[in-house]
Amino acid sequence: MTGNLGSTTLKKRRRAAAPMMTYDTLPQPLRCWLAAAALPWSPKSCKRIWDKARRNGLSVDDAILALTEAERKTLSKDKYCVLVN
Repeated sequence: MTGNLGSTTLKKRRRAAAPMMTYDTLPQPLRCWLAAAALPWSPKSCKRIWDKARRNGLSVDDAILALTEAERKTLSKDKYCVLVN
């Protein structure tokens, strides 16, 4: 598969909500992370990880690390082995 999603074997999903409206409501550090992410994350799934990390008392930097770890875990499932910077 090619296109704006790149070459990946990961499953694509259709979104029910307006992703850009959801994106606009995200905290600034989360939007920055999402803009630089290696995968086309949905704002809703990122917000879920962010909220869980913050509820568990993690700092903003630690919440970003949790997102990065989730992305690494997802990328490890891709048979093309997309690299994260």
